[in-house]
Amino acid sequence: MNAYIDLLKTPGIARIIAAQLTARLPGGMLSLAILLHVEQIHNSYGAAGLVLAATSIGQGIAGPLTSRWMGIWGMRKVLILTLIVSAAAIFTIALVPLSVGMFMVVGLIAGLSNPPVQPAVRTIYPKMVNSKQLTPLFSLDASAQEIIWVAGPVVATFLAIQISTTTAIVVAGAFLLGGGAWFIASPEVGQVRIPRSKRSFGTVLRRPPVMLATITGFLLVGAAAAVEASVVSVFGHDGPQAGFVLGIWAIGSLFGGLFLGHLPIGPWALARRMFIVFVGMALAMFSLNFWWLSITLLIAGIGIAPAFAVIFAIVSASVKFSDTAEAYGWVGTGQLIGAALGSAVAGFLIDAYGPIGGFWAATVIAALGVLVPTVLRGWHPDLRGKDASPIPDTEPISTLRQ
Repeated sequence: MNAYIDLLKTPGIARIIAAQLTARLPGGMLSLAILLHVEQIHNSYGAAGLVLAATSIGQGIAGPLTSRWMGIWGMRKVLILTLIVSAAAIFTIALVPLSVGMFMVVGLIAGLSNPPVQPAVRTIYPKMVNSKQLTPLFSLDASAQEIIWVAGPVVATFLAIQISTTTAIVVAGAFLLGGGAWFIASPEVGQVRIPRSKRSFGTVLRRPPVMLATITGFLLVGAAAAVEASVVSVFGHDGPQAGFVLGIWAIGSLFGGLFLGHLPIGPWALARRMFIVFVGMALAMFSLNFWWLSITLLIAGIGIAPAFAVIFAIVSASVKFSDTAEAYGWVGTGQLIGAALGSAVAGFLIDAYGPIGGFWAATVIAALGVLVPTVLRGWHPDLRGKDASPIPDTEPISTLRQ
């Protein structure tokens, strides 16, 4: 814990973490709020899943592209443009009654313009701390982001039930605008300049650790999205239980990140953390009781933040600094496509078999999330005792000896 306290004493770290968490808080609110909003209007979890899928696919397409743009036009210009467009689309979803098809179109626009805050801040981090502090910082960040998944679902559920689903989405949009403006105003966003990459778009995916992180993140978030839809379908619109269960799940992730984040990152690190997630989700299938789901998803949550911390570290240590934003963009794309497919598959299985169908989907996806890093462990760098900083954008040059 002392390592985390020292990090928070580093100038700018606490502020930049707080700013990016505020800007990203809608990520923990919008999926649930839109799910409830569209289901309430069209009386179908399948329709709601399609809208979430369209939004997530838009985010997935934009992720590496807008991240790469930051190296061309600068962070602030890209963040301001995407912030304005995304907020406009979110308010449209909240305030304008639309058909399922039009909800999908506007959701796609909201996703395509999603501000690339996450790739930006993870590109900034290596410039704010020394190399020994970077892995703990990734762990702290992965743990702190669980505040999004603790507060977000609870706030979204409370607002949707006590006031309206429209209010829940509008409040999420307000957090996006306020937090985005705070993050954009941070000095580090203007001070850190991402070098223009010399490699063609998408080349960074050829790096095995980046591909491993992208595939595993896709499966991890896909399983999580299926669980979220399932929990909502269990408790419906009549009470705050869904938000509390999802909040407890995120608390497990928060503590898992803080207490496991310091462990050395060896070749089996990602598979071991994903196994914890799988066990918790598999156990959740045996009962839909509030307390059983709370306990089993608390177990599943313990592996989530540590898994994300490993994903961030192996990507950082495997690419050049000029490619870090794009690499994180691709990792984010994998996660968002996973969220899209997880929500859609779970939505249709819930319509067909009830809430248990969504938990079936989550468990199968989580099992694949264990299998992939196990089979591809040769792609996983061994960072035990090593620096997780990006590779410098320098090349050796020949010199003449006198």
